Amino acid sequence: MKVGLAQLSSRQDKAANLAAAAAAIESLAAQGVDLVLLPEMFNHLGSDEANAQAAEPIPGPSTEWAACQAREKGIFLHCGSVIERRDDGNYNTSVVFDRTGTEVARYSKIHLFDIVLPDGTEYRESQFIRPGDRPVVFRCEEFGVGLAICYDLRFPELFRALVDRGAELVLLPAAFTVATGMYHWEPLLRARAIENGCYIAAAGQWGQWARGKQTYGHSLVVDPWGTVIAQCREGVGTVMADLDRDYLEAVRRRMPVLRHRRSDLFR
Repeated sequence: MKVGLAQLSSRQDKAANLAAAAAAIESLAAQGVDLVLLPEMFNHLGSDEANAQAAEPIPGPSTEWAACQAREKGIFLHCGSVIERRDDGNYNTSVVFDRTGTEVARYSKIHLFDIVLPDGTEYRESQFIRPGDRPVVFRCEEFGVGLAICYDLRFPELFRALVDRGAELVLLPAAFTVATGMYHWEPLLRARAIENGCYIAAAGQWGQWARGKQTYGHSLVVDPWGTVIAQCREGVGTVMADLDRDYLEAVRRRMPVLRHRRSDLFR
């Protein structure tokens, strides 16, 4: 299976963001990818207040647009994430569409980013977003695929839960900060791939956005041995990688940590 990642620089202009995403999808589809992954909040990225105001129901304009893109291009399309409006509040939600434009998976971010960085910059996601409450795995071609979003990357128990549910590939859209990304982004992605013997594909936002905050970009694909097999560093762009399920199974035989687990001791 061939996966394509779009690294975008989304801002507080939905029309411009959708146009940029469409161009990336067009380019990747023309190169024969089976699955396209967009970044977190691909349709609108701004201040917490602006993101909340831009929230949409699902289905809604942005996810209907994504369904149409998947159907027209004949690809699986992971819409990164959108701020989803529900009766009980807003959620940071990913939706995946198959080649016919039919929704096949939906996941809401479980772990919310509430932190003060060393430079004093604050992030308080929980003030505007409610957490999801369940891991999600679906089938894409011959692969079991798990879903996570950005800050979820720091919680290995989620990735192990996805693998326990059959994930061989985990898709992670993100808007990782520069301050943490330069130290933690690649090491964490490689660690999650190594400890679970799975592929990880992570598509990031890039560049400066609300109030001087900066996103790290560096979208990449990691194989089950922990090798980075494709990467888009800075700027807006796309990157592709071929995923080999036979290789994944060979790695799991060579390093059988999933079989050696003592899950009876660690609940």
